[in-house]
Amino acid sequence: MDFTHARTTMVDNQIRTEDVTDWDVLRSFLTVPREAFVPEGQKALAYIGKDLPLANGRRLMAPSSFARLLQLLQIRSDDAVLDVGAGCGYAAAVMAPLARSVTALEEDEDLAASASSALSELGAANVSVVKGALREGWTTGAPYDRIIFEGAIEDMPVLFYDQLAENGRMVVVEGRGNAATARLYLKEGGGVSNRFAFNCSLPMLPGFERPPQFVF
Repeated sequence: MDFTHARTTMVDNQIRTEDVTDWDVLRSFLTVPREAFVPEGQKALAYIGKDLPLANGRRLMAPSSFARLLQLLQIRSDDAVLDVGAGCGYAAAVMAPLARSVTALEEDEDLAASASSALSELGAANVSVVKGALREGWTTGAPYDRIIFEGAIEDMPVLFYDQLAENGRMVVVEGRGNAATARLYLKEGGGVSNRFAFNCSLPMLPGFERPPQFVF
């Protein structure tokens, strides 16, 4: 299979068509081999326009969804990025050429090991894969200029506000199914605000489910 052609087709037919126009973002998608980050039996499916299953119930975001979130994040060359739920490491690899550093946080041991191996083979020297509870973030290296969640959440822990730098941007998909929306969080003057960006449905990240409501 011609993966180089598949990458170009992915960018032209799945990403550009979603109004992703940032050339640095597009170039990174054209450069990073998505097939290097998916399980062996799924390499031929690496560039389809759908989420792909990973180990232990996790999924890799569809290219179009990730591209829209990445453009919204607006990574600058001197930014430190926290990637929450890094999974197989593909998103971290795409962000690496855009940022000063990427901290790829993953709590699943198998996925973290797979991500470390793939990123090492790719030569992504400015990416650090760290293992820890996703819900706790990663205080080492905080505050981060940019934070992105690789999956949907229902409950945003306020500790992420502390891990976001002044004038920082945080992108997250909140909610389940068709009701889910991408939201942009901004930290200014010590306070954090957020706004609707676009409709977007992603698989849920573990640990971010809404606490059960008790009825008396």
